[in-house]
Amino acid sequence: MKINKLGRDFIYHEEGVVLKAYLDQVKIPTIGVGFTFYPGTGKKVKMGDKITQTECDQIFDQIIKIYEEGVNGAVKLVLTQNQFNALVSLCFNIGVAAFSKSTLVKKINAKSPIAEIEKWLLVWCNAGGRPILLPRRKREFKLYTS
Repeated sequence: MKINKLGRDFIYHEEGVVLKAYLDQVKIPTIGVGFTFYPGTGKKVKMGDKITQTECDQIFDQIIKIYEEGVNGAVKLVLTQNQFNALVSLCFNIGVAAFSKSTLVKKINAKSPIAEIEKWLLVWCNAGGRPILLPRRKREFKLYTS
């Protein structure tokens, strides 16, 4: 599966679009739609970097494939488009390795009740030791169940 326009717009909204490098909430240089590296070269974003909106969209189109493949590889069930969009958003935020090994994925693959899915999705609410991602996780769960 691939994310659709709704999924793309959801991630753009959650991450924000910033065309000049900035330090994210855990002090990592970030640009565009939450990018910390450039595809192809793997070069890390550094302070002072700038990109155009067109470059941002092109980078997103390349990078999002990593996370789509991560979800496609980890989840063994057929998902709805919104479920897939929500899980790609989570994977984009926490990384493929963490997503793939998560209890959430195990619960999804085991066809656990929706309350269990919610519980294990909301676990991923901390950044820098603080629960600042809880509102995002709640929006992802709402998307997952819509």
